[in-house]
Amino acid sequence: MSTLQTGLKGKVALITGSTSGIGLATAHVLAEQGCHIVLHGLMDQDDGLSLASEFAAQYQINTFFSNADLRDANCIHEFINNAVNALGSIDILVNNAGIQHTQDVTNFPIEKWNDIIAINLSSAFHTIQKVVPLMAKKKWGRIINIASVHGLVASANKVAYCAAKHGIIGLTKVVAIECAEQGITVNAICPGWVDTPLISKQIDTIATDKSLSYEDAKYQLVTSKQPLPEMLIPREIGEFVLFLCGNAARGITGSALPMDGAWTAQ
Repeated sequence: MSTLQTGLKGKVALITGSTSGIGLATAHVLAEQGCHIVLHGLMDQDDGLSLASEFAAQYQINTFFSNADLRDANCIHEFINNAVNALGSIDILVNNAGIQHTQDVTNFPIEKWNDIIAINLSSAFHTIQKVVPLMAKKKWGRIINIASVHGLVASANKVAYCAAKHGIIGLTKVVAIECAEQGITVNAICPGWVDTPLISKQIDTIATDKSLSYEDAKYQLVTSKQPLPEMLIPREIGEFVLFLCGNAARGITGSALPMDGAWTAQ
C-alpha cells in the first residue's frame, strides 16, 4: 500500500481502461488513498459490476462501472453523466484507455487508424470537455493523460499510435494553459516499456521467431530502445499518477513527463 499522504480521501477518480494493466493498477493506488473509483473497460456489465463491488468492499469506497464505447462521443457523454449522477462529481480524470496496431503506413488499415485515433486521442478530448466544468466549480481538479514515449519520439509501423500519443501531449498543453487559473492541473505521463499483457505477446513473438528464451527475448526488446534493461510495472505508473494528484505537484502542469528508462535521453 502506498504511504504517500495526498489528502485525496473522498475525491472521485475516473480512470478509462481500468479493468487491466496500468489503469487497474492506478485504480488500486487511488482507492488505497480513499478515492471513490469510476472503473471503465472492455468487460461485460456483470463482470464489471463484480469488479466494482470488489473495490468497494476492499477499500470501503463508492464505485461505478461502465463499458462505454470510447469511439462514440455520445456514449462517453452518457458514461460521464451517469458516473456523476452515481458518485457526485469527477475530481480526478485519468485518460488511460488505448489500443495498438502495427503496420507500415502504406498498408495501414483505415479502420485501425480511425479506431486508434478515436480511442487513444479523441476520447480524451471528450472526457476532458465534460469534466473541466465540474472541476472548475470546485477550483480543484487533476487530469492525467497516459501518453507514451511514442508521444515524444517515433517508431516504425506505429503511425496511428504515434500520431495519437503526440496529439495527447498537445491536448495536455492546451488544456493546462486554459485551466491554469482554475486550480486544475493537466499532465501527460510518457512511459517506455511497461510489463503488461500487450507487451508479453510481443515478447512471445520474438522468442518464437528467434528461438530465444522468454527472458532473453524480453531483454532484447527492452534494450533495443532504452538503456535501462528493465520494464516498469503498472503500479509504478499508478504511483506517479498519485504524486501528480497531490499538493506537492500543484505547480506541475502542461508537462509531458517521461518514465522511459532514458529512451528519450539518447
